Amino acid sequence: MTIVARPETGRGRRAARPAARRAGASAPGGSPGEPRRIGWLYVLPALLVYGAFLLWPLVRGAQFSLYEWDGLGPATWAGLSNYGEMLSDPVLRGSFGHLAVLIVFYAVLPCCVAFVLVGAMSRARIRGLAFFRTVLFLPQVVAMVAVAVAWQWMYSADGPVNDLLRGLHSLGLPDWSRGWLGDFTFALPAVGLVGTWVNIGLAMVLLLAGVQKIPRELYEAARIDGAGPVREFWTVTLPGLRRELAVALTLTTILAVRNFDLIYMATSGGPGDATKVPAYEVYNRTFNTGEVGLGCAVGLTIAVLAFVITAGIRRVVEGRPDAKGRA
Repeated sequence: MTIVARPETGRGRRAARPAARRAGASAPGGSPGEPRRIGWLYVLPALLVYGAFLLWPLVRGAQFSLYEWDGLGPATWAGLSNYGEMLSDPVLRGSFGHLAVLIVFYAVLPCCVAFVLVGAMSRARIRGLAFFRTVLFLPQVVAMVAVAVAWQWMYSADGPVNDLLRGLHSLGLPDWSRGWLGDFTFALPAVGLVGTWVNIGLAMVLLLAGVQKIPRELYEAARIDGAGPVREFWTVTLPGLRRELAVALTLTTILAVRNFDLIYMATSGGPGDATKVPAYEVYNRTFNTGEVGLGCAVGLTIAVLAFVITAGIRRVVEGRPDAKGRA
């Protein structure tokens, strides 16, 4: 007698699935939550370091910002008065205005210059491109203290910058030589140009990495349609580099917001208050004037400002994500 196996009905298949799940769960190493637990164990050391050296100091700084404290004696509850003083103090308000100027020099100008260079290189093959990228990126690997000392010498009265300007004056041009870092008008732009010089290489490397992912067929199609260099840049290069542009603007803006070492070494906030920025004021108010609570309030404001600016950059540059999470 031949026995024919009857196919399972839909109800039988549905009843078999929970049993299979239970069997898989009871099998050795088959716990559904085990891979997730193992993953958390892998990232736990990094989370501990991150929490100990970033999150916990941030929480303590937020706590100290609510007190009046000189760092040694007893602390007095102040509530939000430190934040009110930050808004009413003309020096602190001016430091945030100086930060806005430095963001232009640290983020906007380097990205614009890098875009021009990348747009030119996308139309022509340049020999020694790796060497060119290395030279431009070199300021990123040099300590900012060394950069500040070098540019102090270059901006000095008998430095190369003024020697060049005096040479141009001898050719009939106006005499533009001056003590750049000691001039109330030009000290901040002079420091900002140092930031531009440092960050061009970073923006350049990021945009070059992005332009290599753009299909060459798009450039060839644009040229067949009669597109010139400017139209090719706006229709092919710029849309293809939105994500890289967002990363470059984010990194360079963060460098501008937390700029302390260059200001401290080059000008110490001078002349007067001409180059004081919030990051320098955190150090100055905390260690020089003994206003720890006010310094912590400025530091927390810097952190919030950096988050808001970078979130705005991502939203504006990358655009609104679609239903699949893509920009």
